[in-house]
Amino acid sequence: MKTEIQRELSHIFKVLASEKRLAILMLLEEKPYSVSELIEALQMEQSAVSHQLKKLREEQVVAVQKVGRTVYYRLTDSHMIDLLANAEKHVDHVMNDESHEDWLKRNKQ
Repeated sequence: MKTEIQRELSHIFKVLASEKRLAILMLLEEKPYSVSELIEALQMEQSAVSHQLKKLREEQVVAVQKVGRTVYYRLTDSHMIDLLANAEKHVDHVMNDESHEDWLKRNKQ
């Protein structure tokens, strides 16, 4: 069972390893976006955005929601939001060349 979980974790981290997909996901942390909104926000070609969204849909990282004739993309669940938020926090303390403990002290609320 543990091997199966490790395999799936490895797979999801490979999906998240793309800078383009991460850029999409970081936007989707804020709110659902349509393809045209993503194209504008990311300054990417429509085909590139669609390709990345297809990959994210296949991996059940994003879901679609149709409102009238517009299709919006959103993150599938809070686990993905938590994963991205924790990764961003890790990057923050690494980029600031500080330990996790120092980062916690700096970010106490």
